[in-house]
Amino acid sequence: MNIMDKNILRQTRTREKIKKSANGRYRLSVFRSSKNIYAQIIDDNKGKTLLSSSTLDKKIKSKFKNTGNKEAATEIGKILAEKAMEKGIKKVIFDRGKYLYHGRIKALADSARKAGLDF
Repeated sequence: MNIMDKNILRQTRTREKIKKSANGRYRLSVFRSSKNIYAQIIDDNKGKTLLSSSTLDKKIKSKFKNTGNKEAATEIGKILAEKAMEKGIKKVIFDRGKYLYHGRIKALADSARKAGLDF
């Protein structure tokens, strides 16, 4: 079994657990690459993205020399949580996808919690 198959299996397993325990909450989905990190809040019932934020945003990209680090992930989590609070979204379910809850993923989640999101 190659690495891509393992990643797909891990992601599928994570999503199935999330769908079972979501109870109508929105999903905070995270994707990371070697240079950037992306986060979005998704309404799975309607199949629409409600909010998104990434290190490709001009305001964020200008703040950091390197956008593929924990500091940038922390900023993304804080900004996304602030946007969610403005729209009245307080409770979400965290979807880490195929990534371990460690490093940049953990930094994003912790900063979103600190800014007021509940998951």
